[in-house]
Amino acid sequence: ATPLAQRWAWVCGAVGGVVGMAVADLTAWLIAPSGAPVPAVGTMIINLLPAGLVNWGKETLGTADKPVLLVLIVLGVLALCALAGRLELRRPYGGGLVFAGVAAVGLIAALAGGQTSVRAVVPTVLGLLCGYVVLRALIARLQRLRTVAATAEPDQVAVAMARRTFLIWTGVAALAATAGAVAGRALVATAGAVEEARSQLRLPPATGSAPIPAEAELGIDGLAPYLTPNADFYRIDTALQVPTIAVEDWSLTVTGQVDREMTISFADLIARPMVEHVATLACVSNEVGGDLVGNAVWLGYPIRDLLAEAGIRPGMDMVLSTSDDGWTAGTPLAALTDPDRMALLAVGMNGEPLPLEHGYPVRMVVPGLYGYVSATKWVRELKVTTFAEDRGYWTPLGWSALGPIKTASRIDVPRKRSLDAGQVVVAGVAWDQHTGIAKVEVAIDGDWREAELAQVTGPDTWRQWVYRWDALPGQHTVAVRATNADGQVQTEDQAPPGPDGATGWHTITVDVG
Repeated sequence: ATPLAQRWAWVCGAVGGVVGMAVADLTAWLIAPSGAPVPAVGTMIINLLPAGLVNWGKETLGTADKPVLLVLIVLGVLALCALAGRLELRRPYGGGLVFAGVAAVGLIAALAGGQTSVRAVVPTVLGLLCGYVVLRALIARLQRLRTVAATAEPDQVAVAMARRTFLIWTGVAALAATAGAVAGRALVATAGAVEEARSQLRLPPATGSAPIPAEAELGIDGLAPYLTPNADFYRIDTALQVPTIAVEDWSLTVTGQVDREMTISFADLIARPMVEHVATLACVSNEVGGDLVGNAVWLGYPIRDLLAEAGIRPGMDMVLSTSDDGWTAGTPLAALTDPDRMALLAVGMNGEPLPLEHGYPVRMVVPGLYGYVSATKWVRELKVTTFAEDRGYWTPLGWSALGPIKTASRIDVPRKRSLDAGQVVVAGVAWDQHTGIAKVEVAIDGDWREAELAQVTGPDTWRQWVYRWDALPGQHTVAVRATNADGQVQTEDQAPPGPDGATGWHTITVDVG
């Protein structure tokens, strides 16, 4: 390759690198702010540096230490990507190895930062693919220009057209990548600043809480823990990107048919008496035996107290809650004002501020109702109204308006379907929030036997159960059903999630040898 072609190959690689970083940042902003590779690499470097060097950087650069580090990382990435362009010109796919290496560092940094979800690795992988595709396209046009110019008697018109095509492609890609990179960096920086503020936020202590009994955990491998870790808690919402709301920018308005419209800030909210409550949330889309359900300790302020302060006018039966992203849920007013139901404006989850993807800084938690009619994340408004006047997001799409939880149970163990003869542990969880679980039964080939139940903090949480089965060789069908505290037995009738929640017994088939 001529020196000029080599120089342009370096440019092609750098442009591909900018595209990759821009796509990674924009993707991170859309689905996983913590998965942005450049900040993740920066955090990893800070964690690996000796404390003395980190302190020197802070003392020397002050508040500019992190921006300087990020700039150095970006320049390092661009240098490597430029080298990839040179290698790609010399040998097809040679630059891909460099791009893959850069992406591997980003993935290692994300994993080192505790990001174990698939969502957190998508930005880096997608950035790698898009950046390399652009590099391949630009190198192909550069090689076309070389081929046209290297003929024995080059057609000057063809050479000029090939050169113009290459320059246009390179210029457009560079401009688009730069604009995308600037926008992505700004968006991720905003999300990152909110995440950092969240991690440093100190929530007030609860004025009252129910201690979790040691007997709530049966200690069985493979069984869902009594409290679901935040990182494993299911997430279902309509947000194309996770709202990033600073606590100083958040406020909640209580409006509609009330005597006094109210607007409270986050500072106003956490100055009120906070209550800690353990409650299980479940998505109406959960299939029989599915995992769209989780249990957590929530810290928040009772919604009924806020509504009482606003003063509810007669004849109202619904509260329409609105999320920061415009999503709405219609919650029965009776559930929010029930003195025996701990419906909360939650600010904490399992001992820490709400994660961004689970509604930071404030969300609703209403025991006994499916999430689509109650669990509004990033909540901004509570409108007191009626079901006749307003409808939540999902109701016009064919889902029922009220959404009460149905009695459900699930088999978590055994996970393997081929077992050895002898004692087999069959275990799982059952739930019927705000009513509670009184009994769980396991059927072995249609013969029902009562399972052992773990303890719970109250009726709003799921309950672990276990049955120890002396398994004989052969193929067996294992099913589970629960009975709630009102004596109602979980129905055998199979029904899909729509329009008001799935029903049926969770059943598995195992082969015992």
